[in-house]
Amino acid sequence: MKLGRVVGTVVASRKDEKLEGLRLYMVQDLSLGITGRDSFVVAVDSVGAGVNEVVLYASGSSARQTRETDGRPVDAVIMAIVDTVEVNGAVAYDKSGD
Repeated sequence: MKLGRVVGTVVASRKDEKLEGLRLYMVQDLSLGITGRDSFVVAVDSVGAGVNEVVLYASGSSARQTRETDGRPVDAVIMAIVDTVEVNGAVAYDKSGD
């Protein structure tokens, strides 16, 4: 799993039928300090995330292990919305203060 922030949406009017009905988001990788990195991924949303939320996502074959992505051609899936992140005993992120 990786930590990321949803920074935008991806709309594709023409796509494989197995992708129909899936919401696609642009997810930016985050560092331990919850700052953005230069790497991004397009991920399918399986939990109802929204833009600007901090999320956990999986990539590779693990991305096809959710109910929404089983048997679909996806390489990344958002599978959790993060409430808090603690690093070395200090809160690095708290959704309630975001």
